[in-house]
Amino acid sequence: MTRPEATGRTPGDDPPQRPSIHVVAAVITDARGRILLARRAPGRELAGLWEFPGGKVDPGETPEAALARELHEELGIEVEVGAPLMVVPHRTPSRRLHLDVRRIRAWRGTPKGCEGQALAWVQPQRLARYDMPAPDHPVVAALLQPDRCLVTPAPGVDDGAWLDALAASVANGVSRVQFRMHGVADDRRRRLLEGAARHCEAAGAQLLVNGDAALARATGVGLHLPAAQLRVSESRPVPVGQLLSASCHDAEELALAEALGCDFAILGPVLATPSHPGEPGIGWARFEALRERVSLPLYAIGGLGVDDIATARSHGAQGVAAIRGLWAGAVGESPAGVAA
Repeated sequence: MTRPEATGRTPGDDPPQRPSIHVVAAVITDARGRILLARRAPGRELAGLWEFPGGKVDPGETPEAALARELHEELGIEVEVGAPLMVVPHRTPSRRLHLDVRRIRAWRGTPKGCEGQALAWVQPQRLARYDMPAPDHPVVAALLQPDRCLVTPAPGVDDGAWLDALAASVANGVSRVQFRMHGVADDRRRRLLEGAARHCEAAGAQLLVNGDAALARATGVGLHLPAAQLRVSESRPVPVGQLLSASCHDAEELALAEALGCDFAILGPVLATPSHPGEPGIGWARFEALRERVSLPLYAIGGLGVDDIATARSHGAQGVAAIRGLWAGAVGESPAGVAA
């Protein structure tokens, strides 16, 4: 396989000319649910790193045909290419890469390293233990982590109704929740957080509190940093193993989030939203240009919902973050500044 890339990135804008390379890679799963990884052979760029098998798309080839050809050449198997998982844009000092990842619906034969590469069948939860090139990291996240992140709206007068709507949201498939309660009195915020934690725990959903590191440490839930807090954070404010995320709007904030060790970030707004009238959003092209600078999972936010997850993943996102698009109840107050 030939997949040239490097991990070096700079915070500035790209040179005007940077060759673009389209690469396809496969998620191949066996009957035990394990996923196949291949190791770069000695003498190749980034030798020794593990990756999802695949290779470059030749001129005139479709991605599906290129992937079938590469897997036959590399592994000696015949495959039926299935649904897209995601496309990861990534840049190196000399080129741009679009890593187009597809699931394999079925395969025939016994995979072997036809080019001298080592192979490993890996349980999904162990994928993160393997040292991989930077573009493969978002792929692992897409396989293991939630594809939607709910940002909670402010409550109305009925806290019970708010908690019922949260319970319905996690029952509808939301498994990552950012608890955002700007302007709510401390005692009420604490009660709502306790109720939210019960609902999330019962549904197996992850919970993060917005902007309050002391509360996150005291309760053991995750912490989400607004951009203003991210910019002044000098060290990780919660222990490793306790979820940490951040809101980002530009390359500098993304670099800060990655350096701080955030587990994921929320980037946008991508599209226009009712809470920001007259602001068009950064658009998907800009989202991709920022996505290619970092390898941490990124949720796209701004005018998006469940129906936009596939589109978001085609631009390198982990999925979508939203209030209106994911909240099961009626949103009574404006969520202005949700991506702040």
